[in-house]
Amino acid sequence: MNQKKWDAYIYGDVNIDLVVPGVEHFPAPGQEDEVDTMETFVGGGAALFTLGLGKLGLHPVFQGEVGDDCYGDLIAREFAAKNVDCSLLGKSSTGKTGISISFTNEKDRSFLTYRGTNAGISIRRVELDKVREAGHIHVTGYEGTANHQDYLELLRRVKEETDATVSFDVGWDASGEWYQGIYDLFPYIDVLFMNETEAEHYSRKADAREAAVDFARSCGMAVIKLGKKGSLAVKDGVTYEAPAFTVKAVDTTGAGDSFNAGFIYGYLKKMDIRACLECGNGCGALNVTALGGNTGFPDEKTLHTFIKAQKERN
Repeated sequence: MNQKKWDAYIYGDVNIDLVVPGVEHFPAPGQEDEVDTMETFVGGGAALFTLGLGKLGLHPVFQGEVGDDCYGDLIAREFAAKNVDCSLLGKSSTGKTGISISFTNEKDRSFLTYRGTNAGISIRRVELDKVREAGHIHVTGYEGTANHQDYLELLRRVKEETDATVSFDVGWDASGEWYQGIYDLFPYIDVLFMNETEAEHYSRKADAREAAVDFARSCGMAVIKLGKKGSLAVKDGVTYEAPAFTVKAVDTTGAGDSFNAGFIYGYLKKMDIRACLECGNGCGALNVTALGGNTGFPDEKTLHTFIKAQKERN
């Protein structure tokens, strides 16, 4: 694809997801219940995005930190098996690998999370000399005014000091601030990702379509994930849309990150925008068909076979 050492550089969160399906209630104090299964997976939005790119045949590098423990070893092995360069994956001698326990049933999910080494995540740790060796950088972890200046400085430097393209997944604002200063970041972003609700909150617009048009006036391209309604993108004033693919959902963990990986795969392969949306929709759809944030994620051949079959069916 290019002469760079890596197709993409990703910095961010990685942890263990311990998934306990079929939990309808928690045991009373002093009591013990049994479940049919507990499953262990690699989790964390940045990590799931990276694993997706690797499964699709690209060569990403991941920078983050795990503990010097069995979970950290598991994560490193999973990265290596999925074509991910983990030479920048640090091991803490003091902190432990983060763990998120997910209790699920057909109606809802609950989480219990220990951040562990993820508590030390800071966008200031992005290594620009490593970004220069990659064709693309994917950015996550934005927290509004809490780290806005750090993100603005990083994105400016990426544009001024490297030739990497930039994708940015804003993510949910748990603080409820929805800081409109985020617009200051847009001129440095080639692909801006939001879901429908995030887009409406940040833009203060009536709907996600109007929000995307507004965002795209400043960024290279605004891409909005619409769930069961598919996805849309706006670039240079033109709106592109792709319907969702129908599958039986088992676990929605990582669906958004899987969409991002599929879209950026298409973007780096120089596909047209609608094809990128279809790759994103396809990866998101297939990923929810299995338990775990990356288990159902397809390889390149499976993705294109699935998209072709879905389009022929419709």
